[in-house]
Amino acid sequence: MKGLRAAKSYIVTGGGGTKLYVEEGGNPDGQPLVFIHGFNQSRYVWAKQFQSELLQDFRLIAFDNRGHGWSEKPVEAYQESEWWAKDLDAVLTELQVKKPILIGWSYGGLVVFDYLRFIGEKAIGGVNLVGARSRIGTTEAAAETGKDYHALKPKLLANEMTAALEGIATFLALCSKRRLPPEEYYYFLGFNAMIPPYVRQALMKRTLSNEDIMTKLSTPFLITHGKEDQVVLPSHALYNRNQLTHATLSSYEETGHMPFWEQEQRFNQELKDFADTIMQEN
Repeated sequence: MKGLRAAKSYIVTGGGGTKLYVEEGGNPDGQPLVFIHGFNQSRYVWAKQFQSELLQDFRLIAFDNRGHGWSEKPVEAYQESEWWAKDLDAVLTELQVKKPILIGWSYGGLVVFDYLRFIGEKAIGGVNLVGARSRIGTTEAAAETGKDYHALKPKLLANEMTAALEGIATFLALCSKRRLPPEEYYYFLGFNAMIPPYVRQALMKRTLSNEDIMTKLSTPFLITHGKEDQVVLPSHALYNRNQLTHATLSSYEETGHMPFWEQEQRFNQELKDFADTIMQEN
């Protein structure tokens, strides 16, 4: 499994001085698409977008969140939403990104809302929420999370390596409706396994709810969600659609937590159509 087809790489200083690793590919004059991965992942989850026809028309940018991939992994730098907002803002500012579409997968949705809360929506063209969360650590968020995912958390957050790897393996199995072939499974396992336990633990200690800002947003949203998602249940996608004034929900049959990977052709086409619509409106 190949990684990103990137033409440039950058080191950007985010919130609190954390160094973030960023890669860029595609058409430098095209509409920017900025990809934000989820919990315990890396920029490499977007390989099927960075190896697609999207490269012809769009400027693709992906970065490793703080604590993940090739970005810095400070011990205590995950609780403040403003840090996450400043991370994304630093990437957009350093790379001079104009009116991007933000694509936030799973936990990446929280990063998007952190940005919208502290930086605002003025510089954003649109948002694609992909199996994404807008709240965490609340009773409501727990009810919108799959029971099998709840059950594996003790292992997933364990300090002991054997237990943690078992938790990660179970987590990866939950992410996809179909069983990943060995090449893809070990591709994901590699960057999942490199995340320090203290990062996984810190991310799960956050308590966030964005109800106070969601109904006030005028940014166009595309909500992409698998009907068989066992990590973030489809009920949360419905909640997000109802909270957001300008949102369209696209539900994927026979698809789990990774529509961009499980049905990449449909996902890429819908993302292209969404971006084209926003470009026409602007």
